[in-house]
Amino acid sequence: MINSGDTAWVLISTALVIMMTPALAFFYGGMVRRKNILSTLMLSVIILALISVQWVLFGYTLAFGPDKGGLIGGLDWIGLAGVGQLPHAGYAATIHHLAFMAFHLAFAVITPALITGAFVERINFPSFLLYILLWSTFVYAPVAHWVWGIGGWLRNLGALDFAGGTVVHITAGISALAMALVIGKRKGYKKFPMEPSNIPLTVLGAFLLWFGWFGFNGGSALAANGIAVSAFVVTNTAAAAAALTWMMISWIHKRPSVLGVATGAVVGLVAITPASGFVSPLSALVIGSVAAIISYYAIVFRMKTNLDDSLDVFACHGMGGITGALATGLFAEKAINPAGANGLFFGNPGQFMIQLFTVGVVVVFSFVAAFVLAKVVDAMFSLRAKEEEEDLGLDISQHGEVAFS
Repeated sequence: MINSGDTAWVLISTALVIMMTPALAFFYGGMVRRKNILSTLMLSVIILALISVQWVLFGYTLAFGPDKGGLIGGLDWIGLAGVGQLPHAGYAATIHHLAFMAFHLAFAVITPALITGAFVERINFPSFLLYILLWSTFVYAPVAHWVWGIGGWLRNLGALDFAGGTVVHITAGISALAMALVIGKRKGYKKFPMEPSNIPLTVLGAFLLWFGWFGFNGGSALAANGIAVSAFVVTNTAAAAAALTWMMISWIHKRPSVLGVATGAVVGLVAITPASGFVSPLSALVIGSVAAIISYYAIVFRMKTNLDDSLDVFACHGMGGITGALATGLFAEKAINPAGANGLFFGNPGQFMIQLFTVGVVVVFSFVAAFVLAKVVDAMFSLRAKEEEEDLGLDISQHGEVAFS
């Protein structure tokens, strides 16, 4: 039976999550050089248009359509055929099937947008569009079905991912690593300064992401109920804990960085995402703090290498997502969500092993698939912008515009 309160909450949450994509554009845009701000914004916002169309045509049915061997959804719902105003009892019994579809559309949009931070300032725009379309079809849709789709093999195994730590952040973070390896480092990397051009823009983006994340996690309850409230509270708690932890670490090393606080908050949000419907506020404090420490030192390590993951998508989303997915296997409580499971710290070590296995599978699949797709697109059209375009800046060379006159 349709519940108007549940429907209203899911629609509001959908709008909040859709807002997160332009918020991510601001977050990333402020961290690039002045000559590449618009091109960085474009990478995120065009995905909102591209994947919105892909999801309606065939993305949704591949991710959530009637199961085919536990691996992918069938094409029964292509073009949203049969997806209407009646509820789907298996996914969300109190809201319209279209509302469920729209909510997950927002997830399908922001996930590939996260990857763009790995290759800003040097991507060839037409090749980028093809890569994102292929990635969303052959990486995101299958993993979403495995973990969330009815009949998905990881879902049947008992994997817990309340709002996308595995489906969203691990796939994006690991794929970002693969893309950074294929496309190579920016011209002049480690030879010339590449400092952020507009930290206030990044801070604005970070805290709009924090705001939108209440829909990301709270909306994943798919109802206006106690689990949504719990997810809302732990989301804020983990973000706050991670922001404070990052600030203290950066203070120990140098000074309390504004950019660091913003980055730490996002890492805490990433880490709590898979656990948000299953853990307590005190557990969220630990998850956010530990994730901040892990991601901070992952960035420190990356800076000692020649890997140019420009905006540290792997360290923040990949490592943050892995931390959160594993922490779910430690801190989950059936007392909070009876539909979930107890974790290791609540008497069920088997759940941690399921989470560990799930993480391993998704890491390997995401890296291999993203790497192969990148190599294919690069061989066909070249993923890398031309050297003269990179020198001039992608804003003017690829889009014919400048952010500031």
